[in-house]
Amino acid sequence: MQKLIARVQAANSLLCVGLDPTGDDATVARRLGEVIAETAGHAAAFKPNLAFFLSRENGVALLQQTVRAIPKDIPVILDGKFGDIANTAEQYAKFTYDIVGADGVTVNPYMGDDTIRPFARPGKLVFSLAKTSNKPQYGLQDAAMTRGGSISDWAARLAKLMDEEMTASTVGLVVGASEPATVAKLRAACPEQWFLVPGIGVQGGDLSATLRAGLRTDGSGLLINSSRGLWQAADAGAAARELKEQINEFRAVTSPTPA
Repeated sequence: MQKLIARVQAANSLLCVGLDPTGDDATVARRLGEVIAETAGHAAAFKPNLAFFLSRENGVALLQQTVRAIPKDIPVILDGKFGDIANTAEQYAKFTYDIVGADGVTVNPYMGDDTIRPFARPGKLVFSLAKTSNKPQYGLQDAAMTRGGSISDWAARLAKLMDEEMTASTVGLVVGASEPATVAKLRAACPEQWFLVPGIGVQGGDLSATLRAGLRTDGSGLLINSSRGLWQAADAGAAARELKEQINEFRAVTSPTPA
């Protein structure tokens, strides 16, 4: 957690640069280096998406190379959405931290707290899916529970309980930007936790509404992710700077002391 806080303060940024590389292998290898170099000065974190690397013959090596290219003071969150338990989850954690060298990970809590515990190593960041941006025909997240609330509400509460219990690590939430009202509801339920927020830009999320709903009172607590918007930009550095400045304009209004 301290690495993330230090980076947020040093870069004055809540921007998470998503790395979802598309294209042929040669183009991807070149473009990854460009995007990292151009956006690093504006990034609070980088988030490589595991699927976009594993779909390539030498994807693990490319992922390792990519993580090594990211400046050491910038946290790396591996977006794997791992959801298994016991020895299997331990192996995924070993892959994430010991093989890839990431500082954090995304997990799917469908099987309960056993999906989170193996990743909650000291100093690591675990972002547990709470409410995602997709609109499935047959979904689970909005299903009502007999105890009240929805499954996504319970997923958020589970992450909060884990964050309180696993004090050596940080357990936050993945909360999509497509429903600011849900962001606000989860912020009220989890006032101190960090939210990793996809869905801004190409996916249609409203930046200002999301910030209004999800920022903590200290002007922090959100990582606003942009993937395709930066990958496809003619100048990724300029696009990253513009988005960071848009975020910070709102933070200045929301809180006079940005974290």
